[in-house]
Amino acid sequence: MSLSSSAYEREEQPNASRIYDYLLGGSHNFEADRQAAEQLCALYPDAPLSARINRYFLRRVVNYLHQQGIDQFLDGGSGLPTLGNVHEVLHRHNPNARVVYVDSDPVAAKLSHMVIENDQAGDRVAAIQADVSQPKAIFDHPDVHRLIDFKRPVAALFFAVFQFIVDDDAVARMMRCFYDVLTPGSYIALSHPTVDGVSNKEAVEALQNLYVRTVRPVTPRTKLQIAGIFEGYDLVDPGLVFTPLWRPAEPSDPWLDQPERSLCLGGVGRKTT
Repeated sequence: MSLSSSAYEREEQPNASRIYDYLLGGSHNFEADRQAAEQLCALYPDAPLSARINRYFLRRVVNYLHQQGIDQFLDGGSGLPTLGNVHEVLHRHNPNARVVYVDSDPVAAKLSHMVIENDQAGDRVAAIQADVSQPKAIFDHPDVHRLIDFKRPVAALFFAVFQFIVDDDAVARMMRCFYDVLTPGSYIALSHPTVDGVSNKEAVEALQNLYVRTVRPVTPRTKLQIAGIFEGYDLVDPGLVFTPLWRPAEPSDPWLDQPERSLCLGGVGRKTT
């Protein structure tokens, strides 16, 4: 599947999710997105590998959570569907596990629904259009009620999401809503771009200026700010680290010796009480 003007209205303004899709080698993007992605790569040549490393991190997290017995997942701000989606990783181990993808972008939600139909996974997987910053609309959605039992542990995933929410107070309110709904034994997992430990501050500033032109500008945060998102949760070892360092699969995994090149921190937290 790929985007086409016959199916969707072509947008001249680049979109962050479609730029990410292009960096991953996907086909769900327009010319404006490709041009913006190429500008991004000119400023930050590591961008394609960094996007893949974030995806590798997601897969390791999903595998870890499966090992902890989690079989219900909410993927907040899931973006456009691409190889290695949560349900694809999860269903290799547990075909009955349930996943709800959540994204405010109608194109992302529509394409995710098409992927689910193609995979014949509609009885276990759903895609809804909703804004993660308004959790009540997510919790009240009929597909969420159908697939997710909040009386049992759930994993809520927020990969490369919070940088699009500029207001720290809005992030805190949102996470308090999730905390109040999730039962003990539940997990949250996130990745987030950071400026901490990054030597090339000029490149980071240039990247921010580039994303100002997109539908959703980005806001990097410090490690201390990102750690605050985990308030109320116990961080799983190794804690909040650059994503290449979170339980790497192999000693040969990329950037283990230069993890700061990812420009992205990641971690997993467990609700114990």
